[in-house]
Amino acid sequence: QVQLVESGGGLVQAGGSLRLSCAASGPTFSSYAMGWFRQAPGKEREFVAAIRWTGILTNYADSVKGRFTISRDNAKNTVFLQMNSLKPEDTAVYYCAADRYGSGRSYSHDYEYWGQGTQVTVSS
Repeated sequence: QVQLVESGGGLVQAGGSLRLSCAASGPTFSSYAMGWFRQAPGKEREFVAAIRWTGILTNYADSVKGRFTISRDNAKNTVFLQMNSLKPEDTAVYYCAADRYGSGRSYSHDYEYWGQGTQVTVSS
């Protein structure tokens, strides 16, 4: 069983930056692919970014490419999402998720474990 706890959300002005963290418990974290998803009010949950266990292979939604960076520290069981040049349309609850099969794809059904989410609000 993997437990995920996100942190780092908050209120920021457009053009600003935030860094989200996701702390994972469990002995096999380093073998999991990790992903970030987000859900805005009235919208479906959508894929943001994913990273495979090596930390080398990453995957991003087109809407965040060039602005967001996903990374991980397997020694600390933590995955990060650095968000730069934030836009009001990035406002959402951001969720961390773990995929034990390590695919790192963009499909939410690949991910077995989810955090509780952290709110990101970008003001214009």
